[in-house]
Amino acid sequence: MMNTQDTIVALASPAGAGAIAVIRVSGPDAISICTPIFRSKKGKDLSKQKTHTIHLGHIVDGDRMLDEVLVSIFKGTNSYTGEPTIEISCHGSNYIQQEIIQLLTRRGCRMAQPGEFTLRSFIHGKMDLSQAEAVADLIASDNEASHQIAMQQMRGGFSNELAQLRQELLNFASLIELELDFSEEDVEFADRSQFKKLVKKITTVLKRLIDSFATGNVIKNGIPVAIVGEPNVGKSTLLNALLNEERAIVSDIAGTTRDTIEDELSIGGIGFRFIDTAGIRETNDVIEGLGIQKTFQKIEQAQVVILLLTAKEFLTSTDSFTIEIEKIKNQFPLKPLIIVANKVDQLQESEIANLQSNPKNIHILSAKKNIGVDMLKAKLLDFVNTGALRNNDTIVTNSRHYDALLKALEEIEKVQYGIDSGLSGDLMAIDIRQALYHFGEITGQVTNDELLGNIFANFCIGK
Repeated sequence: MMNTQDTIVALASPAGAGAIAVIRVSGPDAISICTPIFRSKKGKDLSKQKTHTIHLGHIVDGDRMLDEVLVSIFKGTNSYTGEPTIEISCHGSNYIQQEIIQLLTRRGCRMAQPGEFTLRSFIHGKMDLSQAEAVADLIASDNEASHQIAMQQMRGGFSNELAQLRQELLNFASLIELELDFSEEDVEFADRSQFKKLVKKITTVLKRLIDSFATGNVIKNGIPVAIVGEPNVGKSTLLNALLNEERAIVSDIAGTTRDTIEDELSIGGIGFRFIDTAGIRETNDVIEGLGIQKTFQKIEQAQVVILLLTAKEFLTSTDSFTIEIEKIKNQFPLKPLIIVANKVDQLQESEIANLQSNPKNIHILSAKKNIGVDMLKAKLLDFVNTGALRNNDTIVTNSRHYDALLKALEEIEKVQYGIDSGLSGDLMAIDIRQALYHFGEITGQVTNDELLGNIFANFCIGK
């Protein structure tokens, strides 16, 4: 573990040139290190200024002026890290950034490790471990849903719910442990009926949180959607229509797409990654054949498959398309399959009515004319359980939390069995302690240096 008594420095804004950059200094000597190199325009002594104030001046290295800056000062525990902190907003030149950072390191700062500012926030009790992990999720969020979940977790929605359950369980655990001290007198301090209700309540909450991980994982990582079909059915045109840009080359020549093309789109706040694949057909072209092999690999990786057909051919060759549909379903039985009949603009009204009455639940559209594309987007959104998101329920997105919840549920079910079977308090106490341990793993009440190292190593340097 890194030394948390050092004063650390790092660039808190993204690396590279920009209008401004923010350099963060945190630690016991942050203010004393920065005071001599800051020359206030009003002649103020930085060390004597109030916390949460901003001051205009220059960063100087002896007689050399490096830049005109704004310095924010946070004293005591009133900062992100819970320790004295200085934030220097300078001009975004790479040269200026490095000159100031090097000056600070020469004066006693150490370069911060990845996630060290947030680690110090956790160590000083400014946030628990699940909230600290939410910081990384917030930085990485690229759609409305992932942002919403990260913000909820940062506000402590998840950890507060677990903390309350853990405290209630801890209270009963204390009573059962007390019973062990009076085992010879055969007394019960813990009301078994109330304890049974609590265990049932905890089981319900744990199962709900565990079930939410499927939705949370989709929201956090996006949903891969493979667009497949024979050559020249309009797969690339559909990709362009979904993205509302000319992302893929469109041609009347069959086999234009030789490799997969991928791009992302947010629908209803949920991220979808669309994959335009090579047309599936028999071919002697080696390169096209490789593209078709990759198509089946992408279908394997996708969570949803859009099978694209042409509306005209579907009406005239129903049997052959039925075989094609069954082939995909048999090869990938667990994949949700959306059957789309494209180029509906080439049909007569009577043909459209015939297609709409088809019992196979075909989605009809014209990618070229942008007809029915929005309905397809809505259909894709149906594959994600956004009800929990709309209701502001807690959604688990972190695989470490998911694993700890599974282990906690396993121990709670053992406690339930112990109550139903009338097991002695000393045996139940073992399972209760294990359940409490796994609760504590999530919030950081139970932790170790290796775990913290693994978690914060994935953070960016300045956070």
